Amino acid sequence: MTAAEPALPPLAIGIAVSILVHGFVLAINFAPDLKPKQKAVDQPLEVVLVNARGKQKPVDPQALAQASLDGGGNTDQDRRAKTPLPASKRDQAGDQLVSTQSRVQELEALQQKLLAEAQARTEVKEEERRVEQPEPTPQAVPLPTGADLAARAMAMARLEAEIARNVDDYNKRPRKKFVGARTQEYRFAQYIEDWRQKVERIGNLNYPSAARGRIYGNLTLTVEIRSDGEIEQIYVSRSSGQPLLDEAAQRIVRMAAPYAPFSPDIKRDFEILSITRTWSFTQGDQLEAR
Repeated sequence: MTAAEPALPPLAIGIAVSILVHGFVLAINFAPDLKPKQKAVDQPLEVVLVNARGKQKPVDPQALAQASLDGGGNTDQDRRAKTPLPASKRDQAGDQLVSTQSRVQELEALQQKLLAEAQARTEVKEEERRVEQPEPTPQAVPLPTGADLAARAMAMARLEAEIARNVDDYNKRPRKKFVGARTQEYRFAQYIEDWRQKVERIGNLNYPSAARGRIYGNLTLTVEIRSDGEIEQIYVSRSSGQPLLDEAAQRIVRMAAPYAPFSPDIKRDFEILSITRTWSFTQGDQLEAR
């Protein structure tokens, strides 16, 4: 029996395995990739504006918008509107626009032609009229005679006299003083008080019989008295609404005339006194001034 062969140590086995692994790794050939790399395809994000809104979302949306809209166009072609606004005239068919512009140019040329012909006909007619009716030769204007100059002088004199008379009438207009029931100056207050008492006395003596016990009212009467005490004019400033009373008041004032002449201090400054007073026909059948 032979003796057993001695076993290999573990270290030798490890070294052998390491040599085999490194030799296999070194045997691998790393070749560089010389092919150009493809660029990634850009995927743009399209966002459009729509001028309508759909109730249902499209199954295959083609763009992003502010609202969902499934279709909404007027054509079956695969087209997309460039603007949400309605189509303008420039977006219409170009042939129609060109034909329209050509038609406008033709009309303008025809208009110019017609105007030129009309102007030419007018000039011809004007020339024919001048030939048929020659313009009259101007005649010399006769010089004015002595009689004409005298007539003009008389007309100027009459006109100047009329103007002077109108100015004199204005300058001679009577100086008038308007006084009422509340006058303060003594010379007017005394005269008006005397005048009022006289009118009331005559009025009560001659009270209108048709108004006794039936008609009453107030009226405002303006009486203008001249410096000699005579009446210049009478008019009703505010009627009583009863013609009978208005006429009776004016009649009574005329019956009481003439009145006292103006005192020297009144006559010195005024020629007419315009007195405005309110007269009342009372229920006691009396005439009173206020």
